Amino acid sequence: MKISYNWLKQFIKTDWSAEQTGELLTDLGLEVEGITAFQSVKGGLQGIVVGEVLTCVQHPNADRLKITTVNIGAETPVQIVCGAPNVDAGQKVPVATIGTTLYTETGEAWTIKKGKIRGEDSFGMICAEDELGLGQSHDGIMILDADLKPGTPAADIFDVEDDLVFEIGLTPNRADAMSHYGTARDLRAGLLQKEIHAELITPSVSAFHVNNRAFRVDVDVQNKDLAPRYCGVSISGVKVEESPKWLQNRLKAIGLTPKNNVVDATNYVLHDLGQPLHAFDYNKISGQKVIVKTVEAGTTFTTLDGIERTLHEDDLMICDAEKPMCIAGVFGGEQSGVTENTSNVFLESAYFNPVSVRKTAKRHGLNTDASFRFERGIDPNLCEYALKRAALLIIELAGGEISSDIFDSYSNKIEDFQVRLSFDNAKRLIGEEIPKDIIKRILMSLDIKINNVTETGLGLTIPAYRNDVQREADVIEEILRVYGYNNVKTSEKLQASISNSSRFEDHKLQNIIGTQLAAQGFFEIMANSLTSPDYVALSEQLKAEHNISMLNPLSNDLSVLRQSLLFSGLEAVSHNINRRRPHLKFFEFGKTYHQYNENREEFKHLSLFVTGNKTSETWNSPAQKTDFFYIKGVISTVLERLGLSKYKTAPISNDIFSEGLEFGLGKTKLVTFGLIKSSILKHFDISQQVLFADFNWDAIIDFAKHNKTKYSEIAKHPEVRRDFALLLDDQVTFEDIFTIAKQTEKQLLKEVNLFDVYQGNNLPKGKKSYAVSFILQDEQKTLTDKQIDKIMSKLQSNFEQKLGAELR
Repeated sequence: MKISYNWLKQFIKTDWSAEQTGELLTDLGLEVEGITAFQSVKGGLQGIVVGEVLTCVQHPNADRLKITTVNIGAETPVQIVCGAPNVDAGQKVPVATIGTTLYTETGEAWTIKKGKIRGEDSFGMICAEDELGLGQSHDGIMILDADLKPGTPAADIFDVEDDLVFEIGLTPNRADAMSHYGTARDLRAGLLQKEIHAELITPSVSAFHVNNRAFRVDVDVQNKDLAPRYCGVSISGVKVEESPKWLQNRLKAIGLTPKNNVVDATNYVLHDLGQPLHAFDYNKISGQKVIVKTVEAGTTFTTLDGIERTLHEDDLMICDAEKPMCIAGVFGGEQSGVTENTSNVFLESAYFNPVSVRKTAKRHGLNTDASFRFERGIDPNLCEYALKRAALLIIELAGGEISSDIFDSYSNKIEDFQVRLSFDNAKRLIGEEIPKDIIKRILMSLDIKINNVTETGLGLTIPAYRNDVQREADVIEEILRVYGYNNVKTSEKLQASISNSSRFEDHKLQNIIGTQLAAQGFFEIMANSLTSPDYVALSEQLKAEHNISMLNPLSNDLSVLRQSLLFSGLEAVSHNINRRRPHLKFFEFGKTYHQYNENREEFKHLSLFVTGNKTSETWNSPAQKTDFFYIKGVISTVLERLGLSKYKTAPISNDIFSEGLEFGLGKTKLVTFGLIKSSILKHFDISQQVLFADFNWDAIIDFAKHNKTKYSEIAKHPEVRRDFALLLDDQVTFEDIFTIAKQTEKQLLKEVNLFDVYQGNNLPKGKKSYAVSFILQDEQKTLTDKQIDKIMSKLQSNFEQKLGAELR
């Protein structure tokens, strides 16, 4: 939010510097992120002086150029080559002297230098009004008042306004400060705390009176829930034209582009008082009737930006007897706006339901100054005052007269809030006892009415415009921010308690596994829990009825809570691939959210995403692509780090994985992983293979807590390795071999590893060859050949009987 310091000082007189004021505003919670200088004429006309054209003759080498001598107040006149058709001797003109910086319409700077134009010296430039930023005309040079003295600085002649603009990072709860008046109100409270008494000056509307009732408009507010208050008045005989310079400068300082005097007046009052207004062309209101209502879904409406929009059944509209004219609180219509032909105006000032305005604005992708304020809640008691203020301003700028009574629909008044403040609670939350008289003074400076006073606390009435102050804690926060956070002393005594915590706390295990994955080359991502409802269509495992929808979504793409970490992770993968980073390893700890009948449940997950190469290409080794077995190995290291090594493996088949596996303990799934189907990847514009793993983190933590870690000494006796080359049927897995081997020899067999797989023409059809190693060790003594041969014979026999294996 931009606040003009000159504008601010219309409400509160202060001789403080902008830097001091900015520091105080920041201390009050209105954080000033920067202060920038504004000049109504860029450059401030520095280096521009009044010149008198002494002579003017034709340029010998150019038909359209003239050579002039100009008195600029120096000892001797200067020669300037000028191409303006209207330059002549005897004129007083603005001259840009050597070294002066001028600016183009786009803001680019360029400097006046001595030069030769078609062979003739030129020591400056006689300027047109657009070259100085004083207007739009470029038909010729500016002709100044003949009484001006040569050498007079142009900045002394023209009203160049210098201003300083605060860029305030306004928090969403501070709807009361979204104007110069609201900011001044806070500033007054801050100054009062520093024993500086500054009066808050509010513009008078006592001059408002009805001149006639010839342009009456019948107003019918049909939906009072969405429009609790609606005011309007007619103004006739206005002349729409360019706004005066002072008003243009005020709007330009805060980044607004002036339109015309009527529209600029409504924008001025909006940023002045914080009350949005809208001006309708009275002659375009069919039947001279205004109806505030919702319309049928599918109704089309063209807004001021020329875009045709399809209305929702919940969109509140300002209509006439035949058609919609404006999206209430959001944007005006193309057919009812004020133009240069407008002569009569109907002026609207209202309080619209914040939730309704926000939903409508987001639904149509609109964000206007009006909707920004309505969404956060404005002062419902300011509507009539702001209407009178704007009406008087329009009459001042555009002429005309008030031609109707004020219509004011406000049947269900929005009441002020009643809050009880306990002095003890204030001391407890602030950490310091603030004197009661200071508390009272602060509350009164914030327009909070004190109804009653007791030894223990205060009974308070909070004005309706402070919709963020409805609890005792909110009042205490208000007291503290005005009192000053920096004024609360820091205790020299630090009190802390030591609590016993398990080493299996969720965050501790996350740190352990996160550190391990980072060491393996993974990067952590943190995706938004809000996602698109359309993703459920990509998998039959997700159901639309299980979506948890947001009541007030930021957009349709962020309207539900995610049921899976897969799609938000693929968004990150796609984002990186599109930026030439195809080799990725991601992990994320996150939650999924589900609606099961009347119950809502959430589950913790760990997800892994792997794509591209697992190692970089170097001079002595080629790049290696990630594959199914790579991610399986990573998953195994994660489970083993948590002491979960006795899991069972089972293949899975679903519409997410083209091939996948599941690790589980008993009936509990620990992790599912595999190669994502190309149909899903295509939705995210991903053409390369992506591997995905989904850990059931809640179950893993539960198993890890009950897993008992055993420690044993390193064996002193040597281990022995024996290998088998087994000819097997294609459907036999390594897990089958591993299980049979462990069942055959439970004590001395320590490891079983698959180190080679062969399938080729030299083998019978439907067969494959597995090369398997077996590690044997006795921790009490050295194994003999007899023991080893006996074990290997048993293994061979069992493989032959149970798997139909043959030794090659």
